[in-house]
Amino acid sequence: MNIAIIGGGRLGGSLGRALSRRGFAIRAVCDRTAALAGRARRAVGAGRATTDPALAARAAEAVFLCLPDDALAGEARRLARAVRDWRGKTVFHCSGLLASEILAPLRERGAAVASFHPVQSFPKRGMEPDVFRGIFIGLEGGKAARALGRKIALRLGARPIVLRPAAKPLYHAACSLASNHGLILFHLAAGLMARTGMSRRTAERVLGPLAQGTLRNVKTFGSDKALTGPVLRGDIAAVRRHLEVLRADSSLRRVYKLLAREGLKIARDSSLEEKTARTLSRLLAGQ
Repeated sequence: MNIAIIGGGRLGGSLGRALSRRGFAIRAVCDRTAALAGRARRAVGAGRATTDPALAARAAEAVFLCLPDDALAGEARRLARAVRDWRGKTVFHCSGLLASEILAPLRERGAAVASFHPVQSFPKRGMEPDVFRGIFIGLEGGKAARALGRKIALRLGARPIVLRPAAKPLYHAACSLASNHGLILFHLAAGLMARTGMSRRTAERVLGPLAQGTLRNVKTFGSDKALTGPVLRGDIAAVRRHLEVLRADSSLRRVYKLLAREGLKIARDSSLEEKTARTLSRLLAGQ
């Protein structure tokens, strides 16, 4: 199958590289400037670098729009004007938030359309194809486009899941909490650890195995059974001491209290005694 990548950033470069390595023919890699297109093409390792999205689309049977959310609607309209006949082509966008309806101008020209969202983070362009192995890819859109998206996901070694259009914002918020906000929390924890006198890099190395072990436990036992720590144990003295040392950092203290209150809900559903739970609840609600 001939494929075009429009948007050669971190996701586009990594997806194009993986598709090429899995036997798909990358015909074109498109980006805003010749320099960016050339850089994306080198990351993908195949295809023709171009700054013309219409030229890229004409060369392919399947087109992946790896663009920011706020650029998708305009690009769909421009492509619909530039290429009048889209019959026989499938167009995917890779937004986790937006439904495939944003590609309606292309669907009206005959294209099959869907969203194709890898549940993975891409910190750099042109990551190795194994980054897709075992992950989930959210599919939403027309039946024919979803079927093709499923085949592509399986070829990448990923696991496809079908989403309802109305569910996309919830799905995307969940992905952001697990990935982006989880990283922010780790960053805060490393900063707190660095206050003990070690460098931030050392702090991250100290906390890294702990975070990785927690994720392994989630995979094995589920998040409700993987929780450990003072809240689950009902260790009131430890929680009180944490709040005392965090008093000088009001924003981090609020984060700690908010997350601990959520942890308390899990602990209550486990084996935590209600008397202890009430004491912790009052402690976490206080100033």
